[in-house]
Amino acid sequence: MDSQAVLTFGQQGLYILLMVAAPMLLTVLAVGLIVSIFQAATQIHEATLSFVPKIIAAVAVLAIAGPWMLTTLVEYLQRTLQSIPGAVG
Repeated sequence: MDSQAVLTFGQQGLYILLMVAAPMLLTVLAVGLIVSIFQAATQIHEATLSFVPKIIAAVAVLAIAGPWMLTTLVEYLQRTLQSIPGAVG
């Protein structure tokens, strides 16, 4: 196994990580921004007001995109594990 193969595995791993994490992170970021704007406009600063909508959005994203996330991760893991014999021998 040469250094180029190791770098390719690492690059693919980071790409899959970003692709799988992006829906959750972007949704929670958008909900947090909207709640922060609402809190600044109304001057209501309560911790649960910012926490509960983020949790609800995260659960909704997991319910909608969870199967895709899991399938993507399992396919990557299968490809990686199946390529081990070729990389070693």
